[in-house]
Amino acid sequence: MTDASANTPATPRPGKHAGSLLEQNARTLRRNAAERRFRAYGLSAIVIGVTALVVLLASILSQGLPAFQQTFITLEVHLDEAKLDKNGNRDIEEIKKVSTFGYAPLIKTALSTRAGELGISSEDLGVSDKEIAAMISKEAAAELRRFVIANPDRIGETVEFEFLATGRIDGYYKGRVTMESAEKDSNISPGQLQFADALKEGGALSTHFNWGFFTMADGSENRPEAAGIGVAMLGSLYMMIIVLVLALPIGVAASIYLEEFAPKNWFTDLIEVNISNLAAVPSIVFGILGLAIFINYAGLPQSAPIVGGLVLTLMTLPTIIIATRASLKSVPPSIRDAALGVGASRMQSVFHHVLPLAMPGILTGTIIGLAQALGETAPLMLIGMVAFVREFPAAPPEGFFDPASALPVQVYNWTTRADPAFVERASGAIIVLLAFLLCMNFLAIILRRRFERRW
Repeated sequence: MTDASANTPATPRPGKHAGSLLEQNARTLRRNAAERRFRAYGLSAIVIGVTALVVLLASILSQGLPAFQQTFITLEVHLDEAKLDKNGNRDIEEIKKVSTFGYAPLIKTALSTRAGELGISSEDLGVSDKEIAAMISKEAAAELRRFVIANPDRIGETVEFEFLATGRIDGYYKGRVTMESAEKDSNISPGQLQFADALKEGGALSTHFNWGFFTMADGSENRPEAAGIGVAMLGSLYMMIIVLVLALPIGVAASIYLEEFAPKNWFTDLIEVNISNLAAVPSIVFGILGLAIFINYAGLPQSAPIVGGLVLTLMTLPTIIIATRASLKSVPPSIRDAALGVGASRMQSVFHHVLPLAMPGILTGTIIGLAQALGETAPLMLIGMVAFVREFPAAPPEGFFDPASALPVQVYNWTTRADPAFVERASGAIIVLLAFLLCMNFLAIILRRRFERRW
């Protein structure tokens, strides 16, 4: 006979632990509180990081965006034949003998004539003719001379030009210079600022986008308004071409050998350790290496893109090798086994099957390595690319051996100068550099998304 009570579920006896599965005890409360604190710490860290990034970007943009605007003075200059071509035969060699000092009076006369047409009296404003002429950049005479040499048939005509205003006049319309500060500044006077306001009201002075910032070379200490990043952009481009041509094939070939063909022994382990260590070496060490080998030993020219490209290649190789090996490892072993199983050789399995599947990671690593090289400054300073360069390098391959600068080095140069206009130029160059880096990183993301396969 079966006891009915044996199949009846036991009723829990009431006690102090009743309902413990539904109620949180002290230990659970402490654990949940710790989890909430950890989430708060993580969220605080993100907020602090994003805030710092926003403040940094806001500071760079506020200082750098005015660099893309410039103040110009529009004048109609009479190209006096008696001063520019006394013989009247339009001989280029004779015209080239006229220095920029011969063009300065033409600009001064044009400015005085323009002021008279607008009814601006220099005597009422308390400015001399010398101060009026000083409102136009010293680069204007050189610009006018280049125009005449390129167009000798225009001598004798009256031609309209847009000349750069000086850095102080430009700073007045960007908020760097005020009437109060002009009273204490030996480079500008309140009368000159009032004269500039009168020119602006008459339509002879305007502030608009400055394409010269991208096309002009560096400016001297007293010509910040004429400074541009043209030479620096070209130098950085040449170096990136050298890095891409050298680092990509060498890095990929070394990665394929180490990952797919090299025997696993102490020697390959030593190579792998040294590659990892090279990726962590400070960039200035590569600059010292480049100075010792490429300049002192090989005799390559200083401040040349070829030397900068070789130094940056050495610095970028570990990054590409590490990224490529990681991409090769991510390809499933079954791909290799299947290729070998149908009769493919070891090389065929690697180049026909493994390498195409690893290409997204290889391209990503290469672009990130190039982006890192584009922003390096210390190694380029040691090989002489910190020098003042006014002439543009020639087209490749000759241009690889011509003196040039680079964007990061140009930023460093401008930040060391006293004139606030150069600080503005430096922030503008930083914006351009950040734009290039963002584009390269976006390209890396797009390539990975485009070619990535999930296993």
